[in-house]
Amino acid sequence: MILDSYHSPWLTEDAESLLELTDEFMAREAVPNFSRWAEQHGVDRDFWNKAGEAGLLCPSIPEEYGGIGGTFALEAAVMTGQARCFDDAWGYGVHSPIVAHYILAYGTEEQKQKWLPGMVTGELVGAVAMTEPGTGSDLQAVRTRAVRDGDDDVINGSKTFISNATHCDLLVIVARTGDQPGGRGLSLIVAETAGLEGFERGRVLNKIGQHGQDTRELSFSDMRVPVANLLGGAEGQGFIQLMSQLPQERLTLAVTAAAACEAAVRETIRYTKERHAFGSPLLGFQNTQFVLAECVADTLATRTLVDQCIVAHVEGKLTAADASMVKFFATDMQTTVVDRCLQLFGGYGYMEEFPIARAFTAARVQKIYGGTNEIMKMLVARAL
Repeated sequence: MILDSYHSPWLTEDAESLLELTDEFMAREAVPNFSRWAEQHGVDRDFWNKAGEAGLLCPSIPEEYGGIGGTFALEAAVMTGQARCFDDAWGYGVHSPIVAHYILAYGTEEQKQKWLPGMVTGELVGAVAMTEPGTGSDLQAVRTRAVRDGDDDVINGSKTFISNATHCDLLVIVARTGDQPGGRGLSLIVAETAGLEGFERGRVLNKIGQHGQDTRELSFSDMRVPVANLLGGAEGQGFIQLMSQLPQERLTLAVTAAAACEAAVRETIRYTKERHAFGSPLLGFQNTQFVLAECVADTLATRTLVDQCIVAHVEGKLTAADASMVKFFATDMQTTVVDRCLQLFGGYGYMEEFPIARAFTAARVQKIYGGTNEIMKMLVARAL
């Protein structure tokens, strides 16, 4: 197959080994549980511990904090392995390349020593609370407020669409700590949720896809968090911190999108070779051949763009505009490719027990979170 002849330049020997390990781990620990996770709206808590024991969590975190000390290429390897087994439940992409890196980039030495080793082992699960019921991509409109009272910040507010909300032990909260308008009054505060008074996990949200992902609402009512849990050492740095880390977040979505395209195409080729209609395999029909030829071309184009951005990020050269571009292109292509592949499954493509159906519903949100694709295009246009 054409896709198999291409080798990603970031896929070093270490990254390839981690990808193979992820494939084996997911096949053993995740795939048999997909239906149950969907019913319970979340992965099992000990799945995080198993992933930590297998060495899959936070591979780009330095060794002094328990990680492997690798580059983003290792994160990409794990996310690729997750996507190509059609898993849409495990919140790895939030925990490892996002939350852990907020702490690594802005935490004090004491904070990093306290929290990162537990994130590597799976003892601590990370989540980030940005979105609110009245604010989506417009982070400058955040209303959750933290008011200093002695050695604590007293936090009141609510968040929604929070991934890993059921199991999170560490929650990075975007809160308003000052009266300055827009982003100037925002800070990032880490809440340790175990036994935390005023912290409430709200209802699990019923989504059209990703049923095994524990997406919930969260609320804070006079929730007291030590002032020492502020990230960055000074209030009002939150918006700058968010903007600095968002390119990596957007690249993670593109990595997942590229791998999802590849998985969908491979699964569809397999199916159309085995499925017969009118006495011939589906792949023998010209329409099927044309559709799959176009999907392979689109997928390879997506893969090469994503790979270019991964290499740039590893080298410290990925710009915010590049990250926005690869995010909207890859996720747009993901929805297109998966939709065309599903059509070739006929009625079976609409059945949730078929991976292509889960891939279809999981793909749609990719164009929304991490910043909508419309905003991504605006950001690219500003850089022209």
